Amino acid sequence: MVTHMKTTIEIPDPLLAEARRIALRQGVTLRALVEEGLRRVLRERRAAGFRLRRASFRGKGLQPGVREGGWERVRDLAYEGRGA
Repeated sequence: MVTHMKTTIEIPDPLLAEARRIALRQGVTLRALVEEGLRRVLRERRAAGFRLRRASFRGKGLQPGVREGGWERVRDLAYEGRGA
């Protein structure tokens, strides 16, 4: 069962006027147009989620001594000279 809640939102006059024109041109209610837009934005933002930026650089991989050492070696090098 779908329930509905009435609410009030403030929309700039020019945006509301344009939305009304589009709703009229498409033969839908303003409510239907707003619902469609809100559903679309929510769907897009859910799908976007977190995206890690590309942070690679040119190189030849891990340096000698690190490649063979595993995580412990990487950690030791990261904290080298920091008193840890």
